[in-house]
Amino acid sequence: MSQAGRGLIFDMKVFVSMAESQNSEVDYACKATSMMGLSTYGDIMVGDRALEFYNERNPEDFIQIPWDQIDYISASVIFKKHISRWAVFTKENGHYTFSTRDNKATLRAIREHFDANKMLRSPSFFDVVKEGLIFIIQAISKPFRHTKQDSQQD
Repeated sequence: MSQAGRGLIFDMKVFVSMAESQNSEVDYACKATSMMGLSTYGDIMVGDRALEFYNERNPEDFIQIPWDQIDYISASVIFKKHISRWAVFTKENGHYTFSTRDNKATLRAIREHFDANKMLRSPSFFDVVKEGLIFIIQAISKPFRHTKQDSQQD
């Protein structure tokens, strides 16, 4: 018995310890990309108890997020029509970004198990630039504003 990588080799057969699914039934599954650091390709499964991602090359590399641990989900929408990616923000462990072959169908399947009011649209590039410009204008004009107290003292 020798140890090679993460799997154990017994009589020329490789047995790899795989993660056990938290779901008892899977409602939707498709190919996906996890964008945590370097992109990781695998399968995403939407089930009755959790959202799960499994790496297709390394079975020990997986993400399992129970529905009660998700704070909210944010989708990146382009031109009010196309969803390029979406992120799951958890209550304790930060956020996880994914992209699937059909993001709309995946989010619709998630909506069956998760509150639709907590599924948000992330601000677009132009929204972020607009907010930044408004902040800069307000910061510049703040020293020049006159209040009622200033006018009464004169």
